[in-house]
Amino acid sequence: FRNFSKLFPYFSKIFPCFSKSQWIAVESDSSDVTKRSDLHRMMDMTAEKLRLIGGSVEMVDVGTQALPNGSSIALPKVVTARFGEDPSKRTVCVYGHVDVQPAKKEDGWATDPYELTDIDGNLYGRGASDNKAPVLAWIHTVEVYKDLPVNVKFIIEGMEETGSNGLEDMIVAQKDSFFSDVDYIIISDCVWLSKRPALTYGTRGNCYFFAEVEGPKKDLHSGVYGGTVMEPMTDLIGILDKLISPSGKILIPGIREAVAHLSDEEWKMYQDIEFDLESYKREIGLSQLMYSNKVDLLAHRWRHPTVSIHGIEGAFSSPGTKTVIPAKVIAKFSIRQVPNMDPAMVEKQVTDYLHSVFAKRKSPNKLNVTMVIGAKPWLADPKHPLYEAGKAAVKRVFAVEPDLIREGGTIPIARSFQDVTGKSIIMLPIGGFDDGLHSQNEKISRYNYMEGTKLFIAFLHEVSQMEKH
Repeated sequence: FRNFSKLFPYFSKIFPCFSKSQWIAVESDSSDVTKRSDLHRMMDMTAEKLRLIGGSVEMVDVGTQALPNGSSIALPKVVTARFGEDPSKRTVCVYGHVDVQPAKKEDGWATDPYELTDIDGNLYGRGASDNKAPVLAWIHTVEVYKDLPVNVKFIIEGMEETGSNGLEDMIVAQKDSFFSDVDYIIISDCVWLSKRPALTYGTRGNCYFFAEVEGPKKDLHSGVYGGTVMEPMTDLIGILDKLISPSGKILIPGIREAVAHLSDEEWKMYQDIEFDLESYKREIGLSQLMYSNKVDLLAHRWRHPTVSIHGIEGAFSSPGTKTVIPAKVIAKFSIRQVPNMDPAMVEKQVTDYLHSVFAKRKSPNKLNVTMVIGAKPWLADPKHPLYEAGKAAVKRVFAVEPDLIREGGTIPIARSFQDVTGKSIIMLPIGGFDDGLHSQNEKISRYNYMEGTKLFIAFLHEVSQMEKH
């Protein structure tokens, strides 16, 4: 491990395998049931790749998915694999997914999203960074070792982008079998914050709500009925306006009070993180942010709850004009929650608050509030020896100290792993901060892919050197 140049000939051999692979070409969009056959094929390809390098592979049936029309469709099987069963060695379990977000060339992609394209050292394609390249990097990591320093297991799913349907039930069912000898779980489904490598130790949760206001039995003409009825859209906008103040303060009682105090140690950690506010503004195309200093911005991005309004269903949104009073409208909004917040409590707080606000309007319309997603936050101890192993691996490969960061987004399966198995978890990203996950022109750089694979190789070595606890 002291001389990574010895691995270069190997990397020059495997790198074209990714560049020429058919992984990106598979439209494994888990949100589109018409692509389900492609998703099944993606899982088969993943299983075959693991078998080819000597893994003991199983494809686990996790049931069916109910569809809105009352029918059902088979969920993609979860791929599990084992490499090594030496009881004297630690066992790590690598989690990943090979499904992707929707993508179409006409959405604004510069290239075909399902044809891997190499431009100036960047590999463009849907799933390039999220999460096909990291999964392949882990497979290549196992492949490069003649004698693994630890036992390695894989659990690869195909429904992460739509909520990991069926996976938690499988984890519960295999808690005392597949996971019984696992010491640590590794997730590489995240990215760096800047050009400096990072280790991720926390994510926010997500409570997603539908707020429906229903009024007349049909849409009405605003010229005929406007001014004589209390309009559902007006009611809906009125209650949405009470969720958050212009300064960003959440107005729902009890939400802000649950946030843990920012300790001096955590403040210092945030202060030392490599993050440039001006670059951040340029990246998102804004001249002004909610906060003018790094610590406040990162704290509100990672460890404070936020309210975001995503859209209104039932409203007129097509080009042109239409003088309609919608009979029923549904607002969609979410609250990113942090440790000390529980989805069940957030659901009650939001529902009670919105009904109290609505009651003051004295409207004859009906309000119904439903929480459709209640994903919990996840937080690890960045002082755990597993993170010390991560730091050592980063220093071996990149010769720098990694940033210790959180994610503002949600990776629900991390909390599921933690709650069900009780195992220690680390998020070990190799994606770049500018990879464009879920966006047009998603990519991963050659540098991150190559050096990221080296990072995984070094990490397994560092884990093997950890003292027994």
